[in-house]
Amino acid sequence: MSLSRRALLQQGAAYALTAGLAAPVALNAAEPAAAVKPTKPAAKPKADPYADAVFADGEPPLPADDSFTVVVLPDVQHYSEKFPEQFHAQTEWIAANVKRRKIAAVLQLGDVTNHNVPAEWEVAKAAMSKLDGVVPYFMTLGNHDYSERGGCSDRTTLYNDYFPIAKARTSPHFGGTYDPEPGRMENCFHTFTAGGRKFLVLSLEFGPRADVVRWANEVAAKHADHEAILITHAYMYYDETRYDWKKYGEKQNWNPHRYKVAMNTNDDVFDGQQLWDALVGKQENFILTLNGHVIGDGLGRTVTKTVKGRDVHQVLVNFQMKPNGGDGWLRLLEFKADGTTIAACDYSPTLRRQNVSQQNKFDMTTAKPATA
Repeated sequence: MSLSRRALLQQGAAYALTAGLAAPVALNAAEPAAAVKPTKPAAKPKADPYADAVFADGEPPLPADDSFTVVVLPDVQHYSEKFPEQFHAQTEWIAANVKRRKIAAVLQLGDVTNHNVPAEWEVAKAAMSKLDGVVPYFMTLGNHDYSERGGCSDRTTLYNDYFPIAKARTSPHFGGTYDPEPGRMENCFHTFTAGGRKFLVLSLEFGPRADVVRWANEVAAKHADHEAILITHAYMYYDETRYDWKKYGEKQNWNPHRYKVAMNTNDDVFDGQQLWDALVGKQENFILTLNGHVIGDGLGRTVTKTVKGRDVHQVLVNFQMKPNGGDGWLRLLEFKADGTTIAACDYSPTLRRQNVSQQNKFDMTTAKPATA
């Protein structure tokens, strides 16, 4: 497991302290050297997975009047593989709190499975189905959802077998799919209304292809009066920069350009910077992007202005490196009644705790599209 820079520094300091306590002891001159057993090096202390956390017991306050909530469900791959009880606890809590927390939608950020195998898809289907008919939910795919054993060498996936388009079409929120692939759900869009506001959710495949980005631009332009949210698996990195293969190359781990799907398609993939340049920064209705995928500390965000000067918040959130596959953490986004503030807070229904550190609890200020 990769560690955050902060965790590495903390681990290094702890190790240095332990090593200092194990300094060599001077030998008694009368004692033969052979009688002295060598001192074993001190074991490295395990990194604290919550070194940066600031916990608060219980749920966050309920949304204010005329506000509503969007729930973010980051990478669930380890739940589908090993910890299904965590996954079920998340969706059960969401379903039980739709009314009291005014939950308008749920956004899942990819890596639905770890190995793209039927057993893991069955877990995901069972957990997500608890939301059927209760609250709209929109999903995207991660690299682990593609190819044999999740190897992401091509774009084959079992996703459509378990979350078929026939089911999606029964929802009033479903808008459509990538036009050359009308029967597949990897690239699709949805709409919903909450608090008197209209929203577009664009869900794009891992490392979207150039023609998918062409389609996404057309969808965003046709919904210029909607506040647009992009969900895609790989966009922001944990150091507050976007994925940028051209600028950073291998200095950023897990860039879509590093996967076999890129090597096998003449590098027909887009990373975060390419998506900003070719889509998000061009269309004036985006207010937010959300992605998972990245470990380290699994958190990152930045704000960039569009061509016409509107701020777009871009957010990474991923908890898969926590115990029990992620400890059930959800990100709750409260869209406040002022129409410009989104308050983020992380909550785990299995721990029954909030994380209120500055990385996990913060406000974002947005502006509605000019035509909204």
